[in-house]
Amino acid sequence: MNATSTQSDLTAQLARIAPLRDAIGQAIVGQHDVVEQLLIGLLAGGHCLLEGVPGLGKTLLVRSLGQALDLQFRRVQFTPDLMPSDILGTEILEEDHGTGHRHFKFQPGPVFTNLLLADEINRTPPKTQAALLEAMQERTVSYAGVTHELPAPFFVLATQNPLEQAGTYPLPEAQLDRFLLHVRVDYPSQAEERDIIQQTTGTKSAKVPQVMHGADVLALQARVREVHLGADLLDWITRLVRASRPLPGAPAEVMQWVKWGAGPRAGQSLVLAAKARALLHGRYAATREDVIALAAPVLRHRLLLSFAAEAEQKTPDDVVTVLLRGVPLAGA
Repeated sequence: MNATSTQSDLTAQLARIAPLRDAIGQAIVGQHDVVEQLLIGLLAGGHCLLEGVPGLGKTLLVRSLGQALDLQFRRVQFTPDLMPSDILGTEILEEDHGTGHRHFKFQPGPVFTNLLLADEINRTPPKTQAALLEAMQERTVSYAGVTHELPAPFFVLATQNPLEQAGTYPLPEAQLDRFLLHVRVDYPSQAEERDIIQQTTGTKSAKVPQVMHGADVLALQARVREVHLGADLLDWITRLVRASRPLPGAPAEVMQWVKWGAGPRAGQSLVLAAKARALLHGRYAATREDVIALAAPVLRHRLLLSFAAEAEQKTPDDVVTVLLRGVPLAGA
């Protein structure tokens, strides 16, 4: 395929992104950074964890994305009594009325979908949270010795309330690492909040049109892998991730504040997220700005802070700021 046809195909594919943004905007006021990060997760083929206090529209945002995509969409409300089989599925005993023979048949659970909304995922105990581990990493579900393939694309969007809210369970570190991005949902501005109140208390309800099909999503995900990321950026991302670990040579603040740093999956995630952001902005090469914009969403859930950091009221985002300042890009 020559360069002209490649650019033409890319332009046609990217032209589908703007209608997707507009469709989500039919129901969501503001939250432009949050919407962009969700789309980055979608293009990169990763999962996203949205965190914010109740009432900020996290569930509505995910539902709107599901409505805008012509994909199978399912929602699971995570509660303290939710069991792994409620997510993955279970075997049921069936009887052949002709022969009288009985056999077990696997009944797929709601995880067998394209877009899964795990609503308030930290309201359920770790045993049930961990049921999603294989599905998120391998895109398969193993039950009774049989491996079942999940449909493609497969995308988990999970919401959670901050851990200081009553009745929540911290997500296991292994599961947190499966999320490409940890997206923070903040309070809207005064003007946005006024628009939200006006839009949701009238007689008209927002309708989100379907604007993208599964084949379009898969094609864009394949394009992300082709986006150029230079050797200098790759080296910088590698050094950023390694500097997040409290080992000799790390910044002094990391040695003091971090108990456990990010693993290699963080570097993979930052590369893919930077490429996806570049494609989202119509570029076929990732830049320093892409890495800076996504360093916090990629790293914040992969850093385990020390007691000293908690005593000083430091956050993972403070550590990311230190990393970006203390590990410069060569030649920048």
